[in-house]
Amino acid sequence: MSDPKIPRGEFDPDDLLHLSAKRILVTGGAGFLGSHLCAALLKQGHEVLCADNFFTGRRGNLRHLLGNPRFEVMRHDVTFPLYAEVDEIYNLACPASPFHYQHDPVQTTKTAVHGAINMLGLAKRVGARILQASTSEIYGDPQVHPQTEDYVGYVNPIGKRSCYDEGKRCAETLFFDYHRQHGIEIKVARIFNTYGPNMHPDDGRVVSNFIMQALAGEPITIYGKGDQTRSFCFVSDLIDGLMRLMGSPSEVTGPINLGNPVELSIRQLAETIIRMTGSTSKLVFETLPQDDPIKRQPDITRARNLLDWTPKVQLEEGLETTIEYFSKIVAATQGAAERK
Repeated sequence: MSDPKIPRGEFDPDDLLHLSAKRILVTGGAGFLGSHLCAALLKQGHEVLCADNFFTGRRGNLRHLLGNPRFEVMRHDVTFPLYAEVDEIYNLACPASPFHYQHDPVQTTKTAVHGAINMLGLAKRVGARILQASTSEIYGDPQVHPQTEDYVGYVNPIGKRSCYDEGKRCAETLFFDYHRQHGIEIKVARIFNTYGPNMHPDDGRVVSNFIMQALAGEPITIYGKGDQTRSFCFVSDLIDGLMRLMGSPSEVTGPINLGNPVELSIRQLAETIIRMTGSTSKLVFETLPQDDPIKRQPDITRARNLLDWTPKVQLEEGLETTIEYFSKIVAATQGAAERK
């Protein structure tokens, strides 16, 4: 006869599905990309520890995940060491929009550099594989088009954008030095413009700016003549690329460009959003900011060959979902204002 004082665990058949699950740390996990990554990892059955200092990340991005017993949220700034037992680390922590990273440029550089040092130190201590969310800003205002991973960039080290550009470049240096010196398993992804739900409506990025202005019927602000180009990748495609890179053989370190190679001008993007929202907004043109890249298009040959990855979501399909997301925010905001 069993002793009633001895607790008996309840067996859940779903536990068998998670015997090979990993414990994964996502820094910046409450941000735009981080929240989508956390959701995708949980869907695969992993345990996820989300670390975020909530400077740009938002708890609302995680609301639908909080009831999951395999998900944990920790308020933490990566400029300080973090101690946890994990199998993999996705280092996404850092403001990514010019509006946010120029707000406190010193802290931005600290986040990129000290954050990389602390996460690499954790990876070294626990033997974890670690992925760095780097950026197309590594290339600066590129003199090579489209941008391949062996292009070393054309970056102003003392400009207003350099806190982010050079911070991310230094982080890549640290990753490869830790790999060579300590044998850390690293993955480096250079992320190009990405958009989709969970973007902050006021983060200053071009897609969110244009959609919010169009929904409000306000003039759409274009810097320069609007002939500068970008390539926009929908968030689900980008997350798939990150996870494929993390799961690739150890000899695949990167850097690997992740982005949509379809290039269009900023003016074309604005006109597309006006048409899709049915907006009456007009275009207004202002001075181009310092060091704003004129052309941006990824060469994704490496991603195709090494990860069997290519974006699947077409621009208008992704914009439709993103416009719907921002429309709900606008409606909720207006409803709250009316109730006051």
